[in-house]
Amino acid sequence: MTGSSEPFSEHGNWVKGMVGVTVSVTVDGEAMRLGAHGSVAGALLEAGIRRLRASPRDGAPRGAFCFMGACQECAIFIDGRLVQACLVAPREGMSIALAGVP
Repeated sequence: MTGSSEPFSEHGNWVKGMVGVTVSVTVDGEAMRLGAHGSVAGALLEAGIRRLRASPRDGAPRGAFCFMGACQECAIFIDGRLVQACLVAPREGMSIALAGVP
């Protein structure tokens, strides 16, 4: 597991032994456990959370699309910083707010 909200290292969290490991996080103030073996975007999807934010133009739901940092559709607040959820590894105690650019 990485210890910060920084982008993945060369191999991200896909290392032997990480599949099945979970971390405690809060999502919009609700405590939950997410898989620690990939990105925050992937872990949220795995937990059944597809809508990550609303479009600033018309309020339409937005979620992870490319999972590689190109589209910016997964931009949410993690630990108070606006980041792309597909580029951040889940970590213990992380605070996630499903809101994007206002």
